[in-house]
Amino acid sequence: MKTRIITAVIAALLFVPFVIYGGVPLAVLIYVIAAIGFFEMLKMRNLSLFSVPGILGLLALFTMLMPEQWSTAVEQATSYSKLEWLMILVALLLIYVVLKKNKFTFDDVGFLIASVFYVGVGFFYFMQTRDAGIVYIVFALVIVWTTDSGAYFIGRKLGKHKLWPEISPKKTVEGFVGGIVIAVIATVVFQWIVDLDVSWAILLIVAVIASVVGQLGDLVESAIKRHYGVKDSGKILPGHGGILDRFDSLLFVLPLLHFLHFIG
Repeated sequence: MKTRIITAVIAALLFVPFVIYGGVPLAVLIYVIAAIGFFEMLKMRNLSLFSVPGILGLLALFTMLMPEQWSTAVEQATSYSKLEWLMILVALLLIYVVLKKNKFTFDDVGFLIASVFYVGVGFFYFMQTRDAGIVYIVFALVIVWTTDSGAYFIGRKLGKHKLWPEISPKKTVEGFVGGIVIAVIATVVFQWIVDLDVSWAILLIVAVIASVVGQLGDLVESAIKRHYGVKDSGKILPGHGGILDRFDSLLFVLPLLHFLHFIG
């Protein structure tokens, strides 16, 4: 526990100033963090980042992450849109399958593309959310953190019915519901303090959906790790695991807030 707390404090001291400042410094940091998350995915499947498919996948990730103003500049300079560059990179990965005579397989291509979207979409919307206002980043973090804490403590105290033992043996139905309840309570407190320009009904509906989706995001990462037989996605954060272990819920919650048009 001591290691977890120390790591959390140091990580916050390093990360929070970038989030507050925003702009290019935050974008560069997000690129670095996303690249580490992508590396963690490759490592689970025993694929090397320093290989042709690894580099092509990383380029696809960086393309996915490009903020609108960056992708516009690239399109003006190259005459190719962000989507077209992604299609070119996917085509090159498929051609590489042929060149390697199926030593690098179609399944590997599918894994790389899925990894690019899994990591890239969430971190892309991290930047989009920050551009919309830091208050939305804080709101998302409140939902994720209180859901996680509520699910842990209520599940530990009252949990009797396993939620999804094949994927995450310790999670319970009581913890799942408890996490939602605590997130809703936290949202009410947050609204009283900050007063987001949205009706109470919409705010509470969004809070419930975001809490559910955040927990599903956690389960998605658990399912990936269980499939590949690893305990943590990485070791970069002592006591916490890897980047994906810490951002798993946010990778789902941040896009959700945009998809629900909660963030304009």
